[in-house]
Amino acid sequence: MSFAERLKSIMDEKNMSQTELSDLTGIGKSSISQYLSGKNEPNQKRIEKISGALNCSIAYLNGSTECSDPTDDPNGLKNVPVAEAANRLGKSEKFIRVGLQKRILPFGVAVQLSSKFSYHISPKLLDEYIGKQKAL
Repeated sequence: MSFAERLKSIMDEKNMSQTELSDLTGIGKSSISQYLSGKNEPNQKRIEKISGALNCSIAYLNGSTECSDPTDDPNGLKNVPVAEAANRLGKSEKFIRVGLQKRILPFGVAVQLSSKFSYHISPKLLDEYIGKQKAL
């Protein structure tokens, strides 16, 4: 199944229009239309935004797994998307990425793959961190 087919499928499942996805992600409606038609595919940052807005896994959108659950990755590990962690903490995605890259955020890791980073955020550790932040 192509990215376009997976995107259409999950949008149908969530009963979400192109306009709603555009509003939630900040990605233009014309870009989303092109993703759905298969003319273009989004970059990793946009895939993360789409994944967060649709509450589905990046691995599902990329075709790595048949499971759309956002807490599952293809290796059987649980993972929270960067966009969701940022939203739950009330911080920017950049804050989360930099914090993980510099190893100052205790709920995940950033692994450098050539010129890009791959992020793993533990749902359990994120929940514990949020709980401690609320207690302060």
